[in-house]
Amino acid sequence: MSPGNLASNPRLFKEADALHSAGYDVTTVVTDFSESVRAFDDELVARASWRVVRIARQRGLNLRSAASALIARTMGGRVPVGLACRAAGGAPVGAMMRSVRAVEADLYVAHYVAALPAAADAARRHGALLGFDAEDFHSGEGVGGAGEDFRMKMVTAVEQATLPHCAYSTAASPLIGRAYAERYGLSPTTILNVFPLAMAPRQPRPRERASAEFKAYWFSQTIGLDRGLQAFVRAMALTRCRVTLDIRGSNRWRHGDTLMKLAGELGIADRVRLLPLAPPGEMVRLAADYDLGLSLETDISESRNYCLTNKIFSYLLAGVPTMLSDTPAQRALAPDLGRAATVVSLADPAAMASALDLICGTEGALEEAMATAWRLGRERYNWEVEQRLLLDAVANAFEAAPAGTARRH
Repeated sequence: MSPGNLASNPRLFKEADALHSAGYDVTTVVTDFSESVRAFDDELVARASWRVVRIARQRGLNLRSAASALIARTMGGRVPVGLACRAAGGAPVGAMMRSVRAVEADLYVAHYVAALPAAADAARRHGALLGFDAEDFHSGEGVGGAGEDFRMKMVTAVEQATLPHCAYSTAASPLIGRAYAERYGLSPTTILNVFPLAMAPRQPRPRERASAEFKAYWFSQTIGLDRGLQAFVRAMALTRCRVTLDIRGSNRWRHGDTLMKLAGELGIADRVRLLPLAPPGEMVRLAADYDLGLSLETDISESRNYCLTNKIFSYLLAGVPTMLSDTPAQRALAPDLGRAATVVSLADPAAMASALDLICGTEGALEEAMATAWRLGRERYNWEVEQRLLLDAVANAFEAAPAGTARRH
């Protein structure tokens, strides 16, 4: 289960598919909050071979969250887990609990902290197992300030109350897993944000050496100003090669306009484009049209330092090399990617420009990087490889459960 839309959580969709294919009877419980991805949700539900329960948007959710935060602040001591989750903001805790209680299962898996109280409650009620997938280091997502410090305190309260009861846990990167191990004594299995081979192009895109442009690409659900894009735009203005940048995602907060304004001030507005959202299943295919994919995470939080996003693995599966900012998690991954990865500092656009010129201006460099990315996507960084770790973790949890606790289907 997840507090987000189905289309907003590809990990949940892949997990459900893998478990269903392995013979488990799977139900997913998600919300129907974001209108911008609802059509994508409809497509995924139509394709799903397992049951999907969608929770409608809750009126007054923000007001209830604010009231819960006010109550939690006055308590001072131990805050009940449900109240702590509401106080952390944006979670329809009550609706999730009601929906999940109606689903009798042997294992309840929470994606994101907001789903933990409902999953833990259902597991207790039905004498079942509890699992948790950490896509981020959630209690390390705070970016500073009194409000964020309080929110992280509430997230920590939820994690402390529920995670010790998990039969198994997974994490989206080794450093996220290590952080949860150090804080809560868990032993998460790392499940990278990779994708099925079926999403990949059938053959690598040949590089057109006559092309006058070096095409870079970035995508996400929402365009933001904390994703390293400003540094890349500044670097573009310093390169000898003609570098272009396509940015795909929702511009609902007008951050894309801010990036376009910066490009205009630097005299390169004609080389930067904003592209609309596209279906999740198209992300790898769309990335294949480019020469370089960007994963320029910033160090705004502990969680950002530890994450390995699905961008990286979408690019590799598409046969596209990636430029990584030098966060601890991405630095640790880079040696395994070899020629397919270039690590840069967001604090040094001039050095980033030199790295771009080296890739696009050196004979054979881009071709070698693309070939390495293509090979890695097929041999290592795909869901066919990674799902085995998930299935083993779930099977081991059932095998280790006390007799009568769970009944594997």
